Amino acid sequence: MASSLWQPLRVPIFRNLLVADVVSDIGTFMQSVGAAWLMLSLGGGPIYVALTQTASSLPYFLLALPAGSAGDIVDRRKLVLFTEWWMVAATLLLAVLTIAGFMSPWLLLVLTFAISAGDAFESPTWRAILPELVSKSDLEAASALNGIEFNLARAIGPALAGVLIAVAGVAAAFVVNVVSFFGVILVVSRWKRPVRKRTAPAETLTGATVDALRYVRHSPAILGVVVRTGIVMFFAAAIFALLPSVSRSVNHSAVGYGLLLGCFGAGAVAGALILAPARARWSTEMVVSTGVVILGLATIAVAGLHRLSTLAPFMVIGGAAWITFISLISALVQNMTPDWVRARVLAVFILVYQGSFALGSAAWGAVAQRAGVRTALVYAGIGTMGTVVLALVAKLPDSTADLSPWNHWRMPVVVKEIGSDLQRGPVLVTIEYTVAPGKAAEFEQAIHEYGRMRLRDGAYRWGIYRDTETAERYVEIFLVHSWAEHLRQHERQTNADRAGEQRLCTFVAKDPEVRHLIYATGEET
Repeated sequence: MASSLWQPLRVPIFRNLLVADVVSDIGTFMQSVGAAWLMLSLGGGPIYVALTQTASSLPYFLLALPAGSAGDIVDRRKLVLFTEWWMVAATLLLAVLTIAGFMSPWLLLVLTFAISAGDAFESPTWRAILPELVSKSDLEAASALNGIEFNLARAIGPALAGVLIAVAGVAAAFVVNVVSFFGVILVVSRWKRPVRKRTAPAETLTGATVDALRYVRHSPAILGVVVRTGIVMFFAAAIFALLPSVSRSVNHSAVGYGLLLGCFGAGAVAGALILAPARARWSTEMVVSTGVVILGLATIAVAGLHRLSTLAPFMVIGGAAWITFISLISALVQNMTPDWVRARVLAVFILVYQGSFALGSAAWGAVAQRAGVRTALVYAGIGTMGTVVLALVAKLPDSTADLSPWNHWRMPVVVKEIGSDLQRGPVLVTIEYTVAPGKAAEFEQAIHEYGRMRLRDGAYRWGIYRDTETAERYVEIFLVHSWAEHLRQHERQTNADRAGEQRLCTFVAKDPEVRHLIYATGEET
């Protein structure tokens, strides 16, 4: 059952972080407005203004995967503190150089990129720690509260920046952003995060990145959610990309555009308030699909309206539908991923999300250029609604499995003659099964499902073979790159995998025989 929207606020660390994050995000939006205004003040043409947005978004494409890997390898608390201090230093440098009069368009782009790089490197880890702060049942409400926080900051930050820049100059907005980081730094510094014990060797950055892609590839439920998100984002990007053009066509003042953005943010807040009651009554699939259909209808309505007064209500509706979709999808990805790979899977999610958004913005901008803004919005709205058919092949689950560790395998022993080099490999693991009479078909189906778990958790090759001389004998084999990687496999099995293994055991006549073999290099150990 979905919890109340306000339930996560009973957790002090979550409540304090949410408040600190509101302040930090307001500072970030003030920074964005200040950077765009400063670029114009420096004489930068439209291309430089556009490059400011590129400098802000490019780090998410370049750093998402390594950032996610780092978030699973190192202490997440320390990584957040490091990135926060990085952004403080870069923003402080920007403020000082602006006050001193040394700023140039290219230097502004470099510093904008540096600040965004810190946020991009922090983002997967920031999302990954949310399940550590609140209970599993409160995760949807916590995601919705984060959505409210972000939209409040988006509404307040630009308005404050406009007033502050008019009164005190653009450097003042940068100084405020510097100060805004310290709330998050203070809260995270005081957080007593439990120390995670490792018995297996630590992963490398490259290996962890490969593991993330492999995990998503061999996890059908997660892959389905990620693909659906990417497709929805491609179509939904149109309303964000083309809203400035719609606003200009009905009201030439920037106030009109700000009003529409404010209505969208207000709708997001309202949507978050009704999310818990909706989840208590309907399934995740029903709520998400309904939100996507409403968002599509709102997009089509925006295309057909020509007055600010009639556009505003539909932007409120669109904002409510949007927060419903993104809050539930984000919470679902976090709930479906075990802790050891959570930041990496979220990095893949962010990469697909951002990539589809960028691609969709460019594509619908091109359609608008050729066929008109309103035509592009109609097609995009129809496409958004059409994505609900994906539920036929990738239905969203209502509940998620128990992903707590279940390490019941006996740790293999390496004899002295073999050596103790953990990076030796590849490692071949064989498991010999004796299948009960009449159970061959059921066993083969079960073992193929179980094989996906082997591939998901570290194997790069897997197979099942039947003995030609003894029909009831099967041999499962899988290859792992190194002994260290196989030791890590022992930590990655979860309680959700127990049912699959128990089902497999019902088809065998005796305990399986396991052997571990390391590639013989021909050199003396």
